[in-house]
Amino acid sequence: MKILVVGGGGREHAICWKLAQSEKVTKLYCAPGNAGIADVAECVNIKAEDIDGICEFAVKEGIDMAVIGPEVPLAMGITDTLSEKGIRVFGPNKKCAQLEASKAFTKSFLMRHDIPTAKYTEYTDKQALIDAIGIYGYPMVLKADGLAAGKGVVLAQNAEEAAAAIEEMMGARVFGDAGDKVVVEECLHGVEASMLCFVDENTIVPMEPAQDYKRVFDNDEGPNTGGMGSYSPSLVFDEALSKRVMDEILLPTLKGFQEDGLDFKGVLFVGLMISDEGPKVIEFNNRFGDPETQSVLMRLDTDLAEIFDAVIDNRLAEIDIKWKEERAVCVGMASGGYPGSYEKGKVITGLGDVDDDIVVFHAGTAFNEKGEVVTNGGRVLGVTATGATHDEARAKAFANVAKISFEGAHYRNDIGIVRKN
Repeated sequence: MKILVVGGGGREHAICWKLAQSEKVTKLYCAPGNAGIADVAECVNIKAEDIDGICEFAVKEGIDMAVIGPEVPLAMGITDTLSEKGIRVFGPNKKCAQLEASKAFTKSFLMRHDIPTAKYTEYTDKQALIDAIGIYGYPMVLKADGLAAGKGVVLAQNAEEAAAAIEEMMGARVFGDAGDKVVVEECLHGVEASMLCFVDENTIVPMEPAQDYKRVFDNDEGPNTGGMGSYSPSLVFDEALSKRVMDEILLPTLKGFQEDGLDFKGVLFVGLMISDEGPKVIEFNNRFGDPETQSVLMRLDTDLAEIFDAVIDNRLAEIDIKWKEERAVCVGMASGGYPGSYEKGKVITGLGDVDDDIVVFHAGTAFNEKGEVVTNGGRVLGVTATGATHDEARAKAFANVAKISFEGAHYRNDIGIVRKN
């Protein structure tokens, strides 16, 4: 089977790394890929958002399956376009992609199907939103409705911060069209956790739970990022909580998809808040989460290509998905200044010095004219380790982070420490 993975970040590296282990895969491409993905797949210089270019390549090369990594091409309808060309696609269609492309769409879905989530109100008028400052108390949660690369959420601690956030979103339009509508939610309190699920039209199967870290600095301080690290399994989950999530959230979600005519096929990422009242949905994403994927796929013991094939054919219920007992921890290394402005092109050293059982997933890397691996994004690397225990995996990950360096490198020191917020 010839497979094309679309995307070029840490998530796509993890997907390619796992697919490359499959006996079903005869040729693996990635568009556009990165310096790390080049070790396991043939990188094709086509941007993920270039749907026409990707379709042309897929048809020309006789691709048997396309796997869509990022949210933007999904929201643009890449699945629909590829499907029209006769290409089998792992990833939801444009209609289903609204679950991530619009916060308001998802909140409406959750409310309509009685799935636990925070109270919310949506606004398209700036003055009306200003007049509603403090509507649910503080922190005031403001979310740009559309896609904002994981950065369109502000937790305003007071009225002044809320007003500034509103001005950024709806005045200065720092998130472009994504801020034309803003969703305001009550602030949920508890511990965040992530649940990735394989989904076809008949079945939803949760993967092993994971936990990620969104804030850029230790102790969950600083602005939100796309994710500074993760670990799996989440230490927050136990058998009782997993059952509640399945009964109160996942199964009602699948039923809601069926009732609303959302023929979802792919991965549903469920962002959860484990509150005193039980699990509640913070957000849905339509694809593998980043960096949760790095930790989760390290522990997958079933052929990923076989799972993808089954999802596309609505045969997911037939697959017995197995997981390794090992624990996994992924520590993100980011460019200095991220998630704000940062420089690219910094030479990365030490990649060849890491232990043999460590996997360094590349999130934002490229080759320079000398053939050296250099930084090419805000999030640069995900140093991922496994161990018999959580503490062993965590210690191995940080020991190997210390072997890698580039100018301005930044990482959190508390990845893998369970938060009690």
